[in-house]
Order: sequence, then structure tokens, then C-alpha cells
Amino acid sequence: MPLSDQDRKIIFDKVKNVLKKFSPPMAIAKDKEDVFELMGNKPVPYGSKKVTVPGMYFSSVVARKDMISYYFFPMYMDQGSYDPILVNSKKYLKGKTCFNYKKVDQVDEKELSAILKKGVTVWKKLGYMN
Repeated sequence: MPLSDQDRKIIFDKVKNVLKKFSPPMAIAKDKEDVFELMGNKPVPYGSKKVTVPGMYFSSVVARKDMISYYFFPMYMDQGSYDPILVNSKKYLKGKTCFNYKKVDQVDEKELSAILKKGVTVWKKLGYMN
């Protein structure tokens, strides 16, 4: 069953509202109808050529036709340390850092807040934030 426009908006807004609570200290990189993205608040060298970017990508939510995708980059570096936090959300994890939601009740805002809080600590430790 395809995702209705109403459910897509509800899911997107639930995840977006959790992300917004972390800005500041995170910087908002994109804020559009179908994409919301956070990044670190400090310019850092990135890639093999060490090109300075305005902030290291942190997390985003993207509205797609049949689901809402939530990306959380800090988990890519140490997925195992987030496993104890992701009691309900782990089953929606596809790959290493992408959660796909197709129903409103799949979004666990407490777990999202907990991993975001831990991610902010990691970003500060790595020097991606002031």
C-alpha cells in the first residue's frame, strides 16, 4: 500500500521536529519541503584533497514517494555503539545509516533524540563542531 500524502507529511514532520531540536548547536544545511539537513557548525577539511567544507554532514530526512528516509551519518563510524539505543528503530535500518519509515507509528522520537544527542557528542569530539 503506497504512503498517503498525509502520512508522508506526518512522518516527515515528526523526524524533522526531532532534528530541529539540535539546531543549535548543529547548523541547518537545507530546509525545504521534502528535505531537512543538519551539519556541523565548523568549517573542516573533507575528502582526499582535504577541501574545506562549511560543516561536516550530520543527519537528514528526505521525503520520498513511498517512504521517508532518515540518514544519520555518525552511525557509519561506530554502528555498534548505537545498537543499545535503537531498540525499536533498528528494524527500519537499511544499510548502515539509513532508516526507512512507511508508517506513522514506526518513528520512535525518543530513540531518534537519543542517537542525535550521542552523535552531537561524537561530532564535538571529532572536531566537527565548536
